[in-house]
Amino acid sequence: MQSLAQEIKAFSKTSLRKQCTRVTTLSGRRIIETWKGSTVHVVEDTVPPGTACGYVQDTSWDLQVGVIKPHLLLASQDAAQDFGTLRKFKVTHILNVAYGVENAFPDLFIYKTLSILDLPDTVITSYFKECSEFIDQALAEKGVVLVHCNAGTSRSAAVVIGYLMSKDGMAFDDAFASVKVARPAICPNPGFLEQLKNYKPQEDIQVNGVAHS
Repeated sequence: MQSLAQEIKAFSKTSLRKQCTRVTTLSGRRIIETWKGSTVHVVEDTVPPGTACGYVQDTSWDLQVGVIKPHLLLASQDAAQDFGTLRKFKVTHILNVAYGVENAFPDLFIYKTLSILDLPDTVITSYFKECSEFIDQALAEKGVVLVHCNAGTSRSAAVVIGYLMSKDGMAFDDAFASVKVARPAICPNPGFLEQLKNYKPQEDIQVNGVAHS
C-alpha cells in the first residue's frame, strides 16, 4: 500500500476527468464552464426553445412596445433606453423593475426603480403595491408609464398583470390574456405564474391596512 507522500508524488493532472458546470447569471445568461486540470473553458449554453421561460437571454434589439392601456405600456430595457421610442409613445414615467439596468434619461423622465431578481422564488407580489402606486401617480398626472425589466417578458409582465388584477378586478386568466395580446413575448417564470394565480388583491389591501375597520 502506497503512503500518502508516494501517492502525491505519483499524481498527474492528466488523470483528472473533465468537470462541467452550468452557470446561470443574474441576467439569465447561461454558460458552461469545463475544467480540465487547472484550465477552464467557458462557452455559451444554448437553451432549447420553449425551456427558457423566466430566464430569457436577450440577444436582439427589442423595441416592441405593448400598449396595455393608453397610459400603460410594457417593454424591454431596449425600448426604455431608446429615446426615439419613448418620445413616440409619449412616455413621461418609467417603472424599472430590472436588475442591474440603469435609468438612461434621469433628467427627462420620472423614474421608479425596483431591483427585482427574475427567480421563481422571488416574491414578486410583494412589489405590487409600490408598482401600482407609481402607475397610479402617472395616471393622476395625465402621464404615460412604461414598465420594463431586462427582456420585458417576466418581471415587468408579472407586475402589469398584477396591476390589472388589482385595479381592474380582472381574473388572472383575463389579465394574462390581455397582456399577452399587447406583448406576445411575455413569459413570466413558473414561480411568478403560480403567485399570480393565487394572488388575492383584496387580501393585499387588507394587509396594508386600507380595509381595516
